[in-house]
Amino acid sequence: MAALALLVLILVLVNYLASQFPARLDLTKENIYTLSDGTRSMLGKIEEPVVLQFYFSRSLESLPIRFKNYATRVEEMLRQYVSASGGRVTLRVIDPQPDTDEETAARRAGVTPQTLPTGEPIYFGLVAIQADQEANIAFFSPNREPFLEYDVSQLIHSVQQFDKPRLGLVSGLPLRGQMPMGMMPGQQPQPDQLVLSQWSSAFEIVDVDESAEELPANLDVLAVIHPQNIGESLLFAIDQHLLAGRPLIVAVDPSSYFFKGQQRQNMMMMGQPQQGVTSDLPRLFSSWGIEYNASEVVGDLDLATSVQTGGGITSFPVWLSLRKEQLAAEVLPTSSLNTMLMIEPGSIAVAEDRGYEVTPLVQSTPRSGTVAGMMLSFTPPAEIARQIKSGGAAKNLAVMVRGSFKSAFPEGKPATTTSTDSEDADAADSASTEGSPALAESTAPGTLVVVSDTDWLLDDFSVRRMNFLGMQAVEPLNDNLSFASNVVDFLGGSQDLITIRGKGSAQRTFTVIREMETAAQERYQAELEGLEQRRNEIQQEIQKLQTQQADGRVLIASPEVSQALERYRVQEAELRTSIRQIRLSLREGIESLQNRLTVLNALVVPLVVVALGCVMLVGRNRRQKSSSAK
Repeated sequence: MAALALLVLILVLVNYLASQFPARLDLTKENIYTLSDGTRSMLGKIEEPVVLQFYFSRSLESLPIRFKNYATRVEEMLRQYVSASGGRVTLRVIDPQPDTDEETAARRAGVTPQTLPTGEPIYFGLVAIQADQEANIAFFSPNREPFLEYDVSQLIHSVQQFDKPRLGLVSGLPLRGQMPMGMMPGQQPQPDQLVLSQWSSAFEIVDVDESAEELPANLDVLAVIHPQNIGESLLFAIDQHLLAGRPLIVAVDPSSYFFKGQQRQNMMMMGQPQQGVTSDLPRLFSSWGIEYNASEVVGDLDLATSVQTGGGITSFPVWLSLRKEQLAAEVLPTSSLNTMLMIEPGSIAVAEDRGYEVTPLVQSTPRSGTVAGMMLSFTPPAEIARQIKSGGAAKNLAVMVRGSFKSAFPEGKPATTTSTDSEDADAADSASTEGSPALAESTAPGTLVVVSDTDWLLDDFSVRRMNFLGMQAVEPLNDNLSFASNVVDFLGGSQDLITIRGKGSAQRTFTVIREMETAAQERYQAELEGLEQRRNEIQQEIQKLQTQQADGRVLIASPEVSQALERYRVQEAELRTSIRQIRLSLREGIESLQNRLTVLNALVVPLVVVALGCVMLVGRNRRQKSSSAK
């Protein structure tokens, strides 16, 4: 009894001492309880104090344990932010009970309650305030636990932004609305593609003409879409933008369905070669280590899209209907997506000797191969499918590359294209040296996203427009626009945030037990199906015998029927015995494992405490003996 009391006392003391020291040790596989370096860097740059108001209805009696555990996880992480901020971030934890000022404040701040099955509202959100800037996370969804750190860091970063970030757009694809030929009075111009509306909600879009010789200043992110006629000066500016550590998105296409359609409408320009169908940045890609062939299109037999044509429904193996399995789950741009559609995309590879951090965002299946883009216009889909030779490996359709890049212009800024004589060239060279010196390699890690298709950005392949009560409504066909928004939002945020990756969940599954249950279930299911089949055969035999023995409405049980019934009872008993034995074996294995884990969990801490106590006791005795000897 005395020993038990001593053990309890030791545990209480250990817990008390642990609560007095902030030291933590994160032993989880993905370090889910440790702030990333990007978050710590972002916190170190805070100039004005940030107040976090964490709203959670902890006092609800019917609060599900799932929310309670996740709220504890969120609060612990928020306290890490406070600790790592050096006093720049403060935290208020608020329990907004019904009909209180706290509930009113939560609603006013944009924290949205969810209704439990009991009808009670639960508040579980966060508000960040800096000066007169305020932003919120309306509700913490446990499904986004892997991205909890990113969401909180992005929230804190957003309240420090007073202006929209600037998105530079260089596009050979007509994303802006076009004025129709022969426009009649009162006729409305074509609207912009919806992707621009998506981007403009969070960015100031700065259009850059392909003939420009430099980029506007202070671009936070640059998008180059289907480049066609970009001059050397603008290529140099794009190169330097990436080398300066600013993010860049490039979408190229080996076979633009949009431009092929334009060519068909113009009757193939009297036999002239197709214009604008392919796009590439060979000089930049070569220097950056990006491998892309503008003449090859990826076909995938598993992702072929069924399309209604004049001859019926046809399967197009180069129109790829991408599923969740082909979209990277561990990075934010694609983690929440379910489907995408890419039209005749190419493939991207990255040189392995550059030391980049490469993240495939969208991939084909292993049953994919490449075909020549030129053959697509005159080859039936079935023949294209036959020519696809699978290499057994998935191909990158979109990839994110982060690292230090080398310049495609090691000699510096090229002479302007308007310089026609040596005097002008000398003047241009002189002018080029007046500004910032050209970068030969990255001064800071840059982030480059390359997508090997451009049609996915167009409304025709991403949304369906409809008339709803006299108004134009839009229904998404897939997650193409979400991908476009996610990529730009991700890259356009703080560079510190880009380094934050999705982490695992604190809710761990018992994989060993689940595997044991699955294995036993498979075995049980196989035996059960065999017994069920035998029982059905017996029942059919009984039914057949009963039909033959029927005498009017009275059934006479013949000896054969009696014997069949007896066999059925015997086999049914055997079935029950077999099931009971299997379930007993299953439970024995699982319960044995659970017992071992229970004992291990119960003894580890006391044994560690006893071991530390023994070490301290031995040390003290040695010191006492040493003192006595002196």
